[in-house]
Amino acid sequence: MKLVNRHIDKHGAGHVTLRPEDDEDMWHLYNLIQVGDSVRAPALRRVNTVSSTGSTDSYRVRLNLTLQVGRVDFSSSAAPAGSAADTAPADQSGSSAPPPTSAALHISGRVTSENPHVKMGAFHTLDVEANRDVRIEKADGWDSVAVSRVEEAIIPGRGAEVGAVVCGEGMAAFCLLSQHMTLVANRITVPIPRKSAASGASQHEKGMSKFYATLYESFIRHIPYANVGLRAIVIASPGWVRDGVVTYLLEEAGKRGDKILQKALKEKVVKVHVSSPHVHSLVEVLKSPEIASQLKETKFAREGIVLDKKANGTKRFFKMLGTDEMRAWYGPDHVCLAADRGAIGSLLISDDLFRSSDPTTRKRYVEVVEAVQQKGGEVVIFSSMHESGQQLNQLTGIAAILTFPLDVEVVEAEEREAKEEEDRLKATQLEGQTD
Repeated sequence: MKLVNRHIDKHGAGHVTLRPEDDEDMWHLYNLIQVGDSVRAPALRRVNTVSSTGSTDSYRVRLNLTLQVGRVDFSSSAAPAGSAADTAPADQSGSSAPPPTSAALHISGRVTSENPHVKMGAFHTLDVEANRDVRIEKADGWDSVAVSRVEEAIIPGRGAEVGAVVCGEGMAAFCLLSQHMTLVANRITVPIPRKSAASGASQHEKGMSKFYATLYESFIRHIPYANVGLRAIVIASPGWVRDGVVTYLLEEAGKRGDKILQKALKEKVVKVHVSSPHVHSLVEVLKSPEIASQLKETKFAREGIVLDKKANGTKRFFKMLGTDEMRAWYGPDHVCLAADRGAIGSLLISDDLFRSSDPTTRKRYVEVVEAVQQKGGEVVIFSSMHESGQQLNQLTGIAAILTFPLDVEVVEAEEREAKEEEDRLKATQLEGQTD
């Protein structure tokens, strides 16, 4: 993402102009643009004209339109890990599917600026395009979370940091993991006959050979192994399939004289055992010690680590729920109570919550983030396009690891007593004014 222009005053009023360059930039824009914001971007509009003779003519005009946002939609043909597409039927023929198209961002609303071709108040949908400027003006001002998102989006040199092949006998999924997205680039399925006394091992071996050959072709098409920014290539599977896959890739690259692939396989490949040959096993991959050291500085690895354990490594979050639940809180109300008491050491929050169409709800979460940061706590905003973010969403989208134990029931009782006392004081004051 390129920052074209930015003007935000100390009160948060102003605008930012950004130029998206790839799918992840579209995801950033989706998280930045809220209902009620003002967005200006290029658009194609069909214009109808009527001549003096009564004939009509229709043509398309490219123009810049400013909309008051009524709806924002993001879609990508490459499904996020763990989505419904994860269970969709794969190609049964053994051939690889066509590469996915780019992500799409659609912004709908009413036109708020005069234009010779479009009336004020007319409804329009902007289809945001790569390398086209998008100007955003926030209806309620730029809060700290939105500004942080802009700062993160414009860091140069991003892109896919990890390529992963999650496989089993006869099936494989090819994934690309960037800072904020897990994209399933392709899936293959090749029927593998079982070993039997009648057919022997020959049919099984032929099936596996066909599977390896199909996997190789999909690998070179969908995993950008030559990219300098790709830090690791993970081959993950139950059993020993991953060993056979790596051996075949190396041997085939040698036969074809592909020295770049050979070098990438020798330097970047990490073999990891997982319990299932499906995409949701990526969360196991990110927690595995084999790649933790290589990926410790990437955003998605930090998300998996923080969700799985506290920064100092002494307690695991999910284990706390069973063994030390007074230090593992989740849910908006409970986490807000812990923040009010300055008890949060690590705040885990999904970017889904900041996309709320209710400004009051979004403001509530922004205030929690700022309160934790002011007290020196750690804040990790999870991407819902990663498996770890989807796990957090199952815990209401917000959780906290406390620096000291707090009993939820005791805290809630104290809050009720404080409210009752406040109500009594108000009632006493009203009685005094009446007398």
